[in-house]
Amino acid sequence: MDVISGCIVTKDNKILLVQEGLKDCYGKWNLPAGKTENFEKITDAAIRETFEETGLKVKLTGVLPIAERIIKDKTFVAVRFVAEVIGGDINFDSKEIIDAKWFDIEEIENMTKEELRSYELNRKLIENYKKNKIYPIDIFDDKQYIN
Repeated sequence: MDVISGCIVTKDNKILLVQEGLKDCYGKWNLPAGKTENFEKITDAAIRETFEETGLKVKLTGVLPIAERIIKDKTFVAVRFVAEVIGGDINFDSKEIIDAKWFDIEEIENMTKEELRSYELNRKLIENYKKNKIYPIDIFDDKQYIN
């Protein structure tokens, strides 16, 4: 099972998407996200992946409902946080990312399956964001379970 962690990064009522440069999804737009490494917190992975794919430092402000998918006999858990920019400039590795751009929500909603990676998942994430179906970030506070 893989845990995919990422962010809906917002600024001035826009959402940041990255254009994928990897072979299997080349040219498609996506929310910044990637696999959580072994022994890495999901929250840390979201911050790291967002920085790696955009060059932006972010602060997590909430979490959207968690999704699970089975693709090619593998289970994926997708955790997307809502985040705000706290520093940095857009900068990315052109081997992995072609472009990063701010979009109005309506522009994302009008994207086709050919334009938007993980079409159904990303559409649902954007819908939940619009409906303010955002949960407090402290649900990831594991300190409450430590004696």
